[in-house]
Amino acid sequence: MNAPRLFISYSWSNANHEQWVEDLAHELVQSGIDVLFDKWELREGNDTIAFMERVVSDQSISKVVLICDEEYAKKADERTGGVGTETQIISAEVYAKQNQSKFVAVIAKKDENGRPCLPVYYKSRIFIDLSDGDRYAENFEKLVRWVFDKPLAKKPEIGKPPSYITDSSVASLSTTHLAKRALDAIRGDKGFAKGALDEYLTAFVDQLEGFRLVRSKAEFDELVIQSIEDFLSARNEFIQVLSTLARYSEIDNFAVRLHRFYESLIPFTNQPPHVDRWNDTDFDNFRFIVGELFLYGVAILLREAHFGVANVLLEQPYYVGSNLDHGQSPIVTFSALWKPVKTLDDRDERLKLRKISPVADLLRQRVNSSGLSFPHLMQADLVCFLRYQMKGNNSYPKWWPDTLVYAERQPGPFEIFARSSSKAHLLPVLNLVGADSLAEFKARIARFELGDGLPKWGCHTFNPATLVGLEHLGSRP
Repeated sequence: MNAPRLFISYSWSNANHEQWVEDLAHELVQSGIDVLFDKWELREGNDTIAFMERVVSDQSISKVVLICDEEYAKKADERTGGVGTETQIISAEVYAKQNQSKFVAVIAKKDENGRPCLPVYYKSRIFIDLSDGDRYAENFEKLVRWVFDKPLAKKPEIGKPPSYITDSSVASLSTTHLAKRALDAIRGDKGFAKGALDEYLTAFVDQLEGFRLVRSKAEFDELVIQSIEDFLSARNEFIQVLSTLARYSEIDNFAVRLHRFYESLIPFTNQPPHVDRWNDTDFDNFRFIVGELFLYGVAILLREAHFGVANVLLEQPYYVGSNLDHGQSPIVTFSALWKPVKTLDDRDERLKLRKISPVADLLRQRVNSSGLSFPHLMQADLVCFLRYQMKGNNSYPKWWPDTLVYAERQPGPFEIFARSSSKAHLLPVLNLVGADSLAEFKARIARFELGDGLPKWGCHTFNPATLVGLEHLGSRP
């Protein structure tokens, strides 16, 4: 890559300012930029005005930096001195080209009111502020990126339209406007935030029925996979709303509403009242979608250390009135939100994909667009699994921690357990997993080592003691 050529236009305001400009020129040269700086280019007897006119108009110079302080702005506006000469040439080119990328103002010093000192002709344009020492390194990088035309923010390539745009038969949720209203209300701490969130969650559940599958000549596992894929934008929208709620609000006030939201999702994983004939796999797309939504909910709450709200989701029973129609108890635990998705196993066998856990593989594929990392999901999965095991609940379905098939690659404890080496942090985490004491928790982990209740995927499993950092729990004040 050829070094870009850059000219520095500045005012000889005082010795300190001149030294500041020269130091900046040195930094730019060290960053791979060919800088034309008058003190380096001119010698005794040279014509300074001719030099300025030549370099500002030189086509080989791709960038010009205007070092702005009060003296520079004054001389530029009054067209006096060398700055005035340069300004006549620069301003004419700036005015002539609206999308001007050759010139940028760099703020060296602000006025007594903290405002940037800019020439009149430049006031409506973006500048780079190097006057703040605390942000100098960050903004110097912006300057270097500008010189090389390599901005930090880069427009991505245009992708394919989502399937619900190109195919009218594809299901989708029309909740975007409600999500935006809820986001604005939560971020702005508006009085109607609870109502806006309730409207969004209610519409979310009401419209989920549109994803119900009808068997056709196509392979059913293909329909399940497509439905899960079609739901991705709605999932990401929900993640954004819940993440915003966790960061900007007193989320404890919303715990009951979140619990009721997840409660209203459970019926989608079973036979609906109006259906007389069904296969058990007919609802597998919902089983994956509902389980994924719950896992992300717990993951977000743990990431933001909202253990109390997470505990509400794990501890409070869920009421499913439709269970009465099937002769089942209407009171279920959180494990009802995560049911096996047999269709994915059937698909793996049909296509000979040889996935250790098709569900875990799909969850891992889909994490990239979520804003969370896969370890966040594994951490949530582990907490749900431990909670189920600590309470000794024998209800069906059990919590099967699919993502932990990848935990063999986890070198140490997950974040909330690593932090629990502190006794102050340990207590809420023990409460979260349903342990009354550290001794009780250690005893349960020890039983895992004897094979009691430890999940296995063929020859693959995980070590709970490693994932919770058992030896170090509560070892610090």
